[in-house]
Amino acid sequence: MKQDNIVREKSFEFAIRVVKLSKGLAEERKEFIMSKQLLRSGTSVGAMVREAEHAESKNDFIHKLGIAQKEINETIYWLELLRATDYLEETEFQEVHVKAVEVIKLITAIIKSAKMNLNRSVN
Repeated sequence: MKQDNIVREKSFEFAIRVVKLSKGLAEERKEFIMSKQLLRSGTSVGAMVREAEHAESKNDFIHKLGIAQKEINETIYWLELLRATDYLEETEFQEVHVKAVEVIKLITAIIKSAKMNLNRSVN
């Protein structure tokens, strides 16, 4: 259960960072399309983690975290695209990218653990 709290905290902190980054992209760099995509995917990670906390079953828990995993992966794509098109400086990109990779690793580890536990209980 402790891991769930860590991923909850990290995904929420990441969402705050994404909100601030998206706001800066829109206000300072006048980039509206990719910043909205980044905002949508980057904030939905934490929302899916929160939904997973109240999953109806172990399979539902795994499914919701799977969606969170897809959303953080999409967020990494938008970050890479924003960097490749010079909307993000390298240091700014690295700062956020490191956090995104940390979140995806946590989510992936929790999913793997949940699947192993599910398989043990079935056998």
